[in-house]
Amino acid sequence: MRRSPGRAERPRRVRPAPAVVHRAVRVTAAACAGFYAFRYGLDRPASATYALFAAVALGVLARVEGSARTRARTILWTLPAAWALVCLGTVLAVHSWAAALGMVGVGFAVSYGSVGGPRMVGLANGLQLLYILPCFPPYSPEALPQRLLGVTAGLLLLAAAELLLWPEPAPPDYRGRLSRAALALAELADLAADACAGRAAAPGAVTSAADRARARLDELRFSRVPVMERPAGAGAVDRALTHCASALRYTGPQVLRILRLARPYPGAAQLTAVTAQALRAAAAGLPRAGPVPDTGVLDRELAAFDTARAALPQPGRTDRTDPTDHAGRVRPALGTAALDSAEGARFVVRAVRVGRHAALPPDETPADQRPGPFWYAYDPAPLLWWRRFRANLTPRSVAFRNALRTAGALGAARLLAGGLDLSHGFWVLLATLTLMRTSAADTRTTLRPALVGTALGAAATAAVLLVVGEHPLVYALALPPVMLIAFTAGPALGPAWGQGLFTLVVALVFTQLAPASWRLAEARVVNVAAGAAIGLLAGLCAWPRGGAQDLRRRTAGLLEDSADAVRETVAVLTGTGRPGGALRRARTSTLLTEAMYAQYRCERHDPAGDGPNWQAAVLAGQHAVRGAEPLLARIPPGTAAPHRGGARALLGHADEVAAAFRRQAAALRTREPAGAAHPAVARARAALVAELDGPPPAPGTDGRVPLHAVDVAVWLAGLLDDLQQIHEPG
Repeated sequence: MRRSPGRAERPRRVRPAPAVVHRAVRVTAAACAGFYAFRYGLDRPASATYALFAAVALGVLARVEGSARTRARTILWTLPAAWALVCLGTVLAVHSWAAALGMVGVGFAVSYGSVGGPRMVGLANGLQLLYILPCFPPYSPEALPQRLLGVTAGLLLLAAAELLLWPEPAPPDYRGRLSRAALALAELADLAADACAGRAAAPGAVTSAADRARARLDELRFSRVPVMERPAGAGAVDRALTHCASALRYTGPQVLRILRLARPYPGAAQLTAVTAQALRAAAAGLPRAGPVPDTGVLDRELAAFDTARAALPQPGRTDRTDPTDHAGRVRPALGTAALDSAEGARFVVRAVRVGRHAALPPDETPADQRPGPFWYAYDPAPLLWWRRFRANLTPRSVAFRNALRTAGALGAARLLAGGLDLSHGFWVLLATLTLMRTSAADTRTTLRPALVGTALGAAATAAVLLVVGEHPLVYALALPPVMLIAFTAGPALGPAWGQGLFTLVVALVFTQLAPASWRLAEARVVNVAAGAAIGLLAGLCAWPRGGAQDLRRRTAGLLEDSADAVRETVAVLTGTGRPGGALRRARTSTLLTEAMYAQYRCERHDPAGDGPNWQAAVLAGQHAVRGAEPLLARIPPGTAAPHRGGARALLGHADEVAAAFRRQAAALRTREPAGAAHPAVARARAALVAELDGPPPAPGTDGRVPLHAVDVAVWLAGLLDDLQQIHEPG
C-alpha cells in the first residue's frame, strides 16, 4: 500500500545530538554549583541568583561556538561587559522610566553590535539578560557587590566547565572550506593546462573534476555555512577570508572557460599550470600553521605571458600549421581566460597573505589607485571596526533595523512590566527577547508552541507546589535533573518543550529563594504571554514582512550600483572617463546585500514562490566588483582600446551590459516575473559573444590586436552570463 505524502514526509523525532547533551551537562553543573555554593554554603541569595542566571545566559541563551579553549576564552572576555551591564541595571532600577530608557539603549547597543561578526550575534541575547535581571525592583544598590560576585563566579564556573567537562574539539572552520575549494580548482586548472598543451585527459576526468570544484565552491556560500563559522567580522583577517572566497568563486568560471576554449596554446598552458601551483600554495597556507604563500612566480609568469601575447602576430592568417597562429578566432579569448584565472589565483594568494598577517608587495596598491581591493590590510583594527559600525548606521542596514526593533520591543516590555507592577516582570522581557523574530510571521509561528508549552509547564509547576509545599530540600534535589532535561529537550524538541521545562526550572529556583505558592505559575504564564504579544506587535510595526521585501529592494540597488561600476570601469580603461567612486559604492552595496540575504535565509518563506534566484543576483554584483578590480590593476587607464573606434565599441558594450543590469533591477522593483528581463539579456549576450567568436578586432596603429579590449569584452560577456542565471530556479 502506498503511504500518504503527509505521513511519509512527517519528520521523525531523533535523539538529541551528543553536543547538545554535553552542553546541557556543562551549563547545569556550572549553574547549580554556583547557586548551591552561595545559597546554602555562604547564605548569599543575591549572589546565588546571579551565579545561576549568568551561567544560563552565556550557556543557553547565547551561542558560543568553537573549540573548548575558544569558548572558555570568549566567556572570560565577556566579564567586563557583564560587570558593566549589571552595574547599569542596578543603578537604573531606581525608576521604571529610567530602567526602560536604559533598556532601549542597551537593547540597541548590544543588538547593533552584531555588525561586528558572528560572535557578537551569538552573545547578544545572553548579554541582554545580564541587564534585564538587575533593572527590576527591588532597587538595591547596596547589593551590587553581591551581584557582581555572583556573575563573576557563574561565568568562571561556566568557563571551567567548558574546559573540563567533555571538551569538544574545534569544529571545521571556514579556512578548511577555502583550502578544499582551492585544491579542487588546482586540480581543474591542471586539466586545463594539459588541454592547452595538447594532452587529452582521461574520459570523464574533466567532468568529475568540474563537479568537485563546483561542489567545493558551493560550500563557500554563507547560506551553506553555520552562522558562527562565517568570517563576517570587521577585522582584516575575516575580510581577507571573505575576499578569498569571492576570488575563488571568480576563478572557477575562468578555469572552466579555458576548458571550453582549449586549443593547443603553449603560453596559456604554462600560465595555467602556474595558476594551479599558486592555488595549491594558497590551500597549504590557509591553515594557521601552514607556509605563507607567495606570488613571485605567478607575477613573473603573468608579466611574461602578457608581453608574449601582445607580441604575437595578428591572428587570422591562412597558415593553420603555425603553432603561434592557429584558430585565430578563439586565441584572444583563450588568452584572456588564462589571464583572468591567473589574476584570480593571484588575488587568492594575496588574500591568504593578508589573512596570515603577512606583508603585501609594496606595489600592490599604488597610492593613486587607493583604495584598492586590499585597502583593509593597511588600516589598524580599531579603524576597521569603526568603519563597519559607521557604514551600518543607515536604515538600509539589516543590523540597524534589527537593533531598532529589539530596542523598541524591550523598552516597551520594561515599561509595561513596571507600569503594571507585574510580579517577576523580568520574565516579560525574557519572553520578548527569546520569542521575537525578524518578521511577524515567524514570531506568530513561534508564539503558539511557546504559549502552549508555558501553560503546560505552569500547570505542572502548580501541581508540584501544591503537593510538595514548603520543603526547599525537595526542590534543591530536583533542580539539577530537571535543568539537565530542560536544556537537553528544548533544543531537540522545539520551543514548546523548552518553554514548558524552563517554567518548571525557574519555579524550582525561586522556591529555594523565598516561599512560593501556585500563584508563581500563574505569574509565569501571564508574563510570557505579555512578552510574546509585545514581540509580535514589534514585528508587525517595525518589519512585518521580514527580509523578503527589503532583499528585493536591496538587490535591485546592488544591480544598479553594479551597472554604474561597469560603465565607469570601462570608461576609465578606455580613457573616456575618470574614477568617480562607483566601484566603491558597489563594494558597499555588495556587503549590505549579502547581510540582507543572510537574514532572508534565516526566515520562513515559500520556496515555491516565483521570485528570482537571489543567490545568483548577489553573485552577479560580486563578479562585477571582483572582475573590475583585476582589470583596473592590470590595464593602465586609457589603454584598453588603441583607437577611438575600439573605445566607442567597448563603451557601447558596457552600456548594453549596464542597461541589462538596470532592466533586471527594474524588474525586481516592479515585481515583474523572474524572466521579464531575460530576452534583452540574451540578445545582448549573443551579440557580444558573436563578436568575440567572429573575426579578431581591428588592429591598432602598430598593427597589433588590442588584446586588452578582448579582456574587457570577455568580462562583460561573463556578467551577462551571471544575469542569465538569475532567471533560473534558485
